[in-house]
Amino acid sequence: MAVLVSCEKIVKRFTLKPVLEGVTCYIEEHARIGIVGINGTGKSTFLKIVSGLEEQDDGTLTRRSGMTSAYLPQMPDYREHRPAWEQVLRDAPVNTGEIEPYEAVSALMQLGIEDADVDVAMLSGGQKKRVALAAALIRPVDLLILDEPTNHLDADTIQQLEDRLKAFKGALLMVTHDRYFLDRICNVIYELDKGGLYIHDGNYSVYLEEKAARLENENAQARKRSAILRTELAWIRRGAQARSTKQKARIERFETMSAIRGPEKDVQLTLESASRRLGRKIIECEQLGITLGGRQLFSDFTYTVLRDERMAVVGPNGCGKTILLSVLTGERKPDTGVVTVGDTVKIGYFKQEFPEIPDAVRVIDYLRNIAEYVETRDGRLSASQMLERFLFPMDVQLTPVARLSGGERRRLYLCGILMEAPNVLVLDEPTNDLDISTLEVLENYLDDFDGAVIAVSHDRYFLDRIANRLFAFEDGQIYQYVCSFSDYLDARMQAETLQKPNQASRMQEQSDGNSRKREHQRELRMSFREAQEYKEIDGKLADLNARLEETDEAIAQSASDYVKLTELTARRDALQAELEAAEERWIYLTDLAERIEKEKQMVSGR
Repeated sequence: MAVLVSCEKIVKRFTLKPVLEGVTCYIEEHARIGIVGINGTGKSTFLKIVSGLEEQDDGTLTRRSGMTSAYLPQMPDYREHRPAWEQVLRDAPVNTGEIEPYEAVSALMQLGIEDADVDVAMLSGGQKKRVALAAALIRPVDLLILDEPTNHLDADTIQQLEDRLKAFKGALLMVTHDRYFLDRICNVIYELDKGGLYIHDGNYSVYLEEKAARLENENAQARKRSAILRTELAWIRRGAQARSTKQKARIERFETMSAIRGPEKDVQLTLESASRRLGRKIIECEQLGITLGGRQLFSDFTYTVLRDERMAVVGPNGCGKTILLSVLTGERKPDTGVVTVGDTVKIGYFKQEFPEIPDAVRVIDYLRNIAEYVETRDGRLSASQMLERFLFPMDVQLTPVARLSGGERRRLYLCGILMEAPNVLVLDEPTNDLDISTLEVLENYLDDFDGAVIAVSHDRYFLDRIANRLFAFEDGQIYQYVCSFSDYLDARMQAETLQKPNQASRMQEQSDGNSRKREHQRELRMSFREAQEYKEIDGKLADLNARLEETDEAIAQSASDYVKLTELTARRDALQAELEAAEERWIYLTDLAERIEKEKQMVSGR
């Protein structure tokens, strides 16, 4: 295939250490390339260099004569007031012929922007992304360059974009953290790591397999070299009796091998739960309702957040998901209904539009202003130690925030949220601008988080990974589903394909709110594991209480035996902690069983 862009030993520096160091690659016609790497490795910089928006400091970049390209920025800068259709014309790719206003209007409507005259400066982040996408996709090009195309987009728009890219005939170069999207669209993965570029032929799944094999091979070579070095070192320490040429060569070989650097270990972001103790009462919602601009976002929303809740809030852009989170966290009062928050609840609210961090503030000072120390399962961590676990080495900690990339700022903001040791996490689009490595560790952290998690996201993989209960905005109401996000999307697509009611049936369906609720709300149920645990929990409580009483009696009889008394006291403390945990689990399971029974009664009474 013909080469569209040739990159030869590209170097780009922002500080003394290059972000890109000797990067060489060739982008061919029809290639579908996905770029991965942790924040700050130069992914967006590489896209800008290829698109011609930035110049490399060294190396050669050659574009094929007459090649057309379109570029989608990570964050469209739409601060100037102008109609959306005019913005599309301004951002449209050049050298593709004159573009008429009606084409811009059509492109916007295809992406859900029905009012082409809307002021782009007043749009939400998701709507701005749609306008920028409309400009990038308005005409076919040879090379389409996309920086985080799924950021701020709802699931329907992501699916539509995925379908369009599958049908796209040109070459594609993109950065995305959406692992499903990456796996389905790309056939080549570029990994940027420590200034270098690794190329993997295949989709994201193949890349993961190849990277694991590469790291294993590097480690095996390092182990082999280490064994040889130990043998050589032992020989040298014994001392050579004569200075023969052979002995000198052996010494030189040892020195050469010693100078070879072993494979650098990938720094892993490790997060240990640092939450405060959470009581029985978390967040209780009673008949909540919000109306905005004369449009009802939702009404009659009643739900009790449980201690170990893992819930996701989903729906199209503009439906009211962020507003619901602001109501649950107490930042906004509902128009109707009441929210009650437990006394022991400490909410960590990760906002989609997080507060600006002053550029002049040092990274370490930003975190110290939140807390000097945080208690974790590993013990007490200082602000500096916490930053190291968030991939901010000491030299970066002392630099101003101005030097951080967008993803690094978002990671720092997340670090600050967890530094406050919350026991309820409310996450509004946490996947935007975070690299895949950070997302993987965040997901593992949420697995072990000792508290409730409420998340808004359009990232299908992230939601499948962390949530077991969905609350979906549909036609001005919030419906509950006990399933994965992918199952929900599949079921909805099947319903839209197989059930196409005529206008009369739609009017009847809309007039019958209870009927619609039965259609959309799946049965609330326990998992198999929860059902088994519920059957055994009473016996477990009785057993623990009996063992605790026996231990108390033994303590009373061993008052004069200090050694035995110490052992019995430690045993009693462990039993007491286990009993408290079991009691909290009993409360959760009993509450869930009562809600299931109540729902069954409501259904049978209809």
